[in-house]
Amino acid sequence: MSTINDSTNPVTPDLCQLVYISRITSTGLSSPSTLNDISETAVERNKIDNVTGILCYGNGYFLQCVEGSEQALTNLKNRLLVDDRHKELKILDFSEITKRRFAGWSLRSITLERWMTKEPELKKLMPFKPYEWDSNEWQKFLDILQGYYEEQTRTGNVDTPPVKYSTLGVTLSKVVGQHQAFFLIQTILGLMIVATLLWLLL
Repeated sequence: MSTINDSTNPVTPDLCQLVYISRITSTGLSSPSTLNDISETAVERNKIDNVTGILCYGNGYFLQCVEGSEQALTNLKNRLLVDDRHKELKILDFSEITKRRFAGWSLRSITLERWMTKEPELKKLMPFKPYEWDSNEWQKFLDILQGYYEEQTRTGNVDTPPVKYSTLGVTLSKVVGQHQAFFLIQTILGLMIVATLLWLLL
């Protein structure tokens, strides 16, 4: 989900970028609407604070890149620290920048699972394990997402999903929350393995 800012290049003094990673908690995982709830709340607040960016989720992990004033991002960071839907928050970058990567997105939320996405560039970085990435890898990841954004800007399709999903991914996301689909698949595979072992033993 995303909402487009009125300006394609918001002017912000002391423009900064905040990039962090975190892990989803049982609280966040238990609700099928977690990602939608986060996005809807963030979009409204980000419009007011002139913050733009992208939120990525996959394999039990979050990675978010947001852009705005130092004060707005500091306030956001403080809210994140007390949000019980995720834990083990790690700041990858909080620094001044000269230009926004995602100027037209108040917040774009995407789900990244290898079996869901059809994008070959992203598949190379799957499974999504941002805690194992070095600075070059997460920078490359953001460069790929920025490329999708810039392509959509050129074609006038900024409000369409930047990542194409497989039929299985689309189907499962209608049954459970996108963040729950990975764990559903794992559970099904686990049950199949147990059933196979029992069949072999009996």
